[in-house]
Amino acid sequence: MLRYFCNNSFIFMLMLTTLLLVSPLLLPELPPPPLILLLIPVLLMSVLLCLALSSSRSPNISMASF
Repeated sequence: MLRYFCNNSFIFMLMLTTLLLVSPLLLPELPPPPLILLLIPVLLMSVLLCLALSSSRSPNISMASF
């Protein structure tokens, strides 16, 4: 598992993590977004959950008959 990532990708992930941890300390505070923008991820997740749990009308749609 240790050799799954090459050195460049490991360094990139380490730098990205450091940037994400340090940037909120350096950037000025922003006002909170409007409430409707906060509801977009919740609505998207609920639609995806409904699609994942809904049954398909044709269960063998991926099976092709030859």
